[in-house]
Amino acid sequence: MILQVVGQLPPESTQQAVGYPSLFLLVALGALVPVVPTGALVSSAAVVAFHQTDPFALLVVFGVAASAAFLGDICLYWLGQRGVRSKNGSKWLRAISDRAAPERLAQAQQKLDEHGAVVLVLSRLVPAGRIPVMLACLLGRMPMRRFARADIPACLAWAATYQLIGILGGSLFPEPWQGVVAAVGLTLLISGTPAVWRRIRARFSH
Repeated sequence: MILQVVGQLPPESTQQAVGYPSLFLLVALGALVPVVPTGALVSSAAVVAFHQTDPFALLVVFGVAASAAFLGDICLYWLGQRGVRSKNGSKWLRAISDRAAPERLAQAQQKLDEHGAVVLVLSRLVPAGRIPVMLACLLGRMPMRRFARADIPACLAWAATYQLIGILGGSLFPEPWQGVVAAVGLTLLISGTPAVWRRIRARFSH
């Protein structure tokens, strides 16, 4: 009975009217406050869109996710720039710094010096890689225009990657909720594996 209730979805028009704005707001918020599992949100939305009859549903999900991620990144970078220019810093710059481990920041700064803005494109595809690279860009005084140019392909690649995970989950299971569970599980596994590996490596290195 519970599975039947979970498997029942509202009409497509309702899903789109509520889902697209919600996806945009949550992804943008997740870019500003990096605790929201935005990858899982995009994959879940892609599963639902995969099962819809609208041929453009997946394209809309991709556009909404990429544009929201870009807007969130730009807002966070702008707030970080204000902190860098301020004598006393800012709570946003401190929040970014607190989420970037010193060794990860050092690696990001080195790679940024060696490869330039290309590192920014790749950082969004690496779990927990976005914040250290963004902080390295801020400390390196990268102009907003240069950051934005590099962030556009980064957000497009990020949205496409997690949407493909959702499409995979949607194609493997007949019911949308089953695909959502599979996609969320896969995205959480992908995002959590590097952290677990770092802890294991640190434990054995001591």
